[in-house]
Amino acid sequence: MHNFFFGIYPYIALSVLVVGSIARYETDPFTWKTSSSQLLRRKQLIMGSVLFHLGILMIFGGHFVGLLTPIQIFDAMGVSHSAKQMLAMVLGGVSGVVSLIGGLLLLHRRLFDARIRKTSSFADIAILVLIVAQLFLGLGTIFVSAQHLDGHEMTKFMAWAQMILTFRAGAAAQIADVAMVFKLHMFLGLSLFLVFPFTRLVHMLSVPVRYVLRPGYQIVRSRKRHPAE
Repeated sequence: MHNFFFGIYPYIALSVLVVGSIARYETDPFTWKTSSSQLLRRKQLIMGSVLFHLGILMIFGGHFVGLLTPIQIFDAMGVSHSAKQMLAMVLGGVSGVVSLIGGLLLLHRRLFDARIRKTSSFADIAILVLIVAQLFLGLGTIFVSAQHLDGHEMTKFMAWAQMILTFRAGAAAQIADVAMVFKLHMFLGLSLFLVFPFTRLVHMLSVPVRYVLRPGYQIVRSRKRHPAE
């Protein structure tokens, strides 16, 4: 099961993420939106949304750089494994707390406002619950990491992520002996990739490329009234 969850499941999740997102955008583009409820409890939405998105962007950037940068680059820069781990713990902890506060505000708003709850789908609530749970797990890994400040644990996750993306065998073996909280965190993260195309999270991919490359200006004419009107 370990080999399946961390050697095969990542490819299933990433494949569904890519193919599912493309299919949804091409076949049902009008559902490619956040379905905003900003007219209701606007102040709480703004505060929660700003904190949540700021933290998530920091977390995503940290994971992207920390996991996918070859360890040789850090070595060449003179960044030790322990220093890299401490940096990840501090920045990850701060951004995780910021995002968690925002996520809890958004979840409270969606669950305890009757009007918003009524207009929310199961997927809207479920994906927010999963993200909040993922943030809790991520913060939980910091306490385990604090027990291994030599940084060697971090190199295991780097090796795993880079082996997955370069299609090398044996990736799951790299993290076979890590703590369970790390494995749960990684599994839930992959599961978020899996459900990504079927939720409002797709708005993260909304880059206005077609708008920039549009052939010309949009011409708007007033509608002529029919004589009978």
